[in-house]
Amino acid sequence: MKKCTWALSSPSEEHYHDHEWGVPVHDDRLLFEFLILEGAQAGLSWSTILNKRDGYRLAFDNFDAETVAGYDDQKINELLANPAIVRNKLKVSAAVTNAQAFLKVQQEFASFDGYIWQFVGGKPLRNARKNHADLPATTPESDAMSKDLKQRGFKFVGSTICYAYMQATGMVNDHTIDCFRYGQI
Repeated sequence: MKKCTWALSSPSEEHYHDHEWGVPVHDDRLLFEFLILEGAQAGLSWSTILNKRDGYRLAFDNFDAETVAGYDDQKINELLANPAIVRNKLKVSAAVTNAQAFLKVQQEFASFDGYIWQFVGGKPLRNARKNHADLPATTPESDAMSKDLKQRGFKFVGSTICYAYMQATGMVNDHTIDCFRYGQI
């Protein structure tokens, strides 16, 4: 079966591609997980984050936003000493800030899902990319998402990160048209 070329880099990336990437996500906990992981990936490869994903789940209390929102300086210092995650103070602190902002969005919109999916009109955008080189780094939708998230106090949510988030959570289908997953999603 043909697959997106990026998925052939490692077994973990292939599994992620085959089972998760581009599948629409509407569960707030998983949407929060991807928000934190995409922010952590900034400047790094996605394979680095995938390889640390289990470590992130343990370190960040399975991405329970209420718990993460309450992390204090002691917990942040524990996280910064944890080799199972990316030990970047700005990124770890941003996870706490983002958890707090995430909870505010949930209160305002009844769910983060109800808020975040508005940027694509509530349904996935279906692109028709012939090859991986056709994938943009940003789109008008990711620009709008980034701007709004930043206004709400989120960190590490630039437009490129937002577009990767949209791809990961199935807000856009960016599997290439010859990929077996393109038609399945």
